[in-house]
Amino acid sequence: MDCARWWNTDGQLGPRGASVLRRGFPRTHSFAQARSVFVAAEARCEELFKRPGSLTLWWLGEDIEEAFDLQWEVWLDQADDWRLFFTQLAQTSVPEPQHVLAELGLINDGHLTELARLTPDASGHSVDVGATSEISAATLALLAGGFSKGAQGKLVVPYAMGAA
Repeated sequence: MDCARWWNTDGQLGPRGASVLRRGFPRTHSFAQARSVFVAAEARCEELFKRPGSLTLWWLGEDIEEAFDLQWEVWLDQADDWRLFFTQLAQTSVPEPQHVLAELGLINDGHLTELARLTPDASGHSVDVGATSEISAATLALLAGGFSKGAQGKLVVPYAMGAA
């Protein structure tokens, strides 16, 4: 899904992407779909915004990225448990990230209130969600929901400054 036209991955998380990847990854094609979108999203965000010391949804620091990769293997072993989530995600057609995240139960009203307070920087390409010394669920919610500060065809990259 690329309803907002930010990473040129239209259809990748939906039935078209599944049909392409299901043959090579019959049990874990949803994860392969997601990983390919992650890579495209990371590249597009980095192309538009790169600030040393910043954390984005696609780069959370070396330790967390390493832990994420290890956890990914666990999730692959539990692929059937994720089927409903991926089905719901594939059926999403609204381009507003905060609505999708709320619908999937990934952000709450408090996060939505915080998101409403955020404004993109002067360049219009990024939005600072605040400094953080460690990644928390709230930070992740703001990094994900911060994409809502963009518009269709206009990507705004949410970031947090990590501890120096």
